[in-house]
Amino acid sequence: MMDFLKDMLIVLLRIVTILPLLLFITLFMGKRAIGQLPVFDFLIVVTLGAVVGADIADPNIEHLPTAFAIIALGVLQRVVAKWKIKSRKIDQFITFEPTIVIQNGKLLDKNLRKIRYSIDNIIQMLREKNVFDINDVETAIIEANGSLSVLKKPLKNTVTLEDMNIQKTRSSISFPLVAEGKIYNNVLSYFSLNEVWLQQQIVAHGVHNINDIFFASINDRQELHICLRDENNVQIPPIKHEK
Repeated sequence: MMDFLKDMLIVLLRIVTILPLLLFITLFMGKRAIGQLPVFDFLIVVTLGAVVGADIADPNIEHLPTAFAIIALGVLQRVVAKWKIKSRKIDQFITFEPTIVIQNGKLLDKNLRKIRYSIDNIIQMLREKNVFDINDVETAIIEANGSLSVLKKPLKNTVTLEDMNIQKTRSSISFPLVAEGKIYNNVLSYFSLNEVWLQQQIVAHGVHNINDIFFASINDRQELHICLRDENNVQIPPIKHEK
């Protein structure tokens, strides 16, 4: 019983002493480390969590080496951050390239596969940016920290109804209808449509095989928007790190 109480007291004292040190080191690393979490900073944070967790959970681990490890990781992160600012080559080496995943309303399946993002991932991230129709997007980029940046087409940029001197109108939203050749029949049923209608529509768009479609959506006006696999007619702007 006494050994148990002793271990609990050690754990409590470690929490009381290690958290202020961890807070200081986190502030020392700066807003970039806790806000954007690029790859290297993410690894630093994960390692800090593992070191602190092991120290708190296991009273047999020496406490002072843990404190030293926390300080060393904080200093290393700060040094690497300065190197990245001074050297573009170092920044390129330890940071992911930004990746364009939508261009002119077209999902780029090769780029999605390259970064291992699914269609659902992108659709969700677009909704978080208040974009509910992929056809409204001119360019969408997955940044180095995994976030999505969206540039809407000029006619889709946000303006107030007061600016346009018009009354409130109905918002437009599109629904996924085909994803990687798979048809969402529940969406067809929602619009009281069927696969015969869909086949007619894709033929009208110059597509003869449903499996050639990487993604297709339908809006409330029953307008179909299609993204083919391996879009070859999409000019992708060179948004990358400088070489």
